[in-house]
Amino acid sequence: MKVSDILRVKGGTLFTAQPGDDLGKAVNTMSELDIGSLAVMDHGKLVGMLTFREVIHTLARQGGALGDQTVGSVMDRDPATCSPDTDITEVRPLMLERHTRYMPVLDGGDLMGVISFYDVAKAVVDSQNFENTMLKAYIRDWPTEGQPAA
Repeated sequence: MKVSDILRVKGGTLFTAQPGDDLGKAVNTMSELDIGSLAVMDHGKLVGMLTFREVIHTLARQGGALGDQTVGSVMDRDPATCSPDTDITEVRPLMLERHTRYMPVLDGGDLMGVISFYDVAKAVVDSQNFENTMLKAYIRDWPTEGQPAA
């Protein structure tokens, strides 16, 4: 299964911020939309990711206050990325190794979407459930000894 398959099921909605955006407003957007990340874009190019991890680290450093921080001052400037053609068997270990829950999907330099660890896990479970169903159907229809194959 490819990352493009996950994006196709997930849909094309993409939530972004700019580096100069107020961090408090970005956090409110994430809260209102019930999302865990914003792709940070500058002049049409991905320049970072803002996730709840960066927000939590900022709150911890600043005694529970966001202050007048901008998105660009706290974002992950080097997020792990993949392409639409990347197989999810390559994505899973990368997400685990980098402790990332959100991964931008780039085609060339163009942002195609963001996949989450949840999206990847769901795709794997759905694929395994389909395979299990097919195997059970195959086994159920297996001819017994002495019975002609259909």
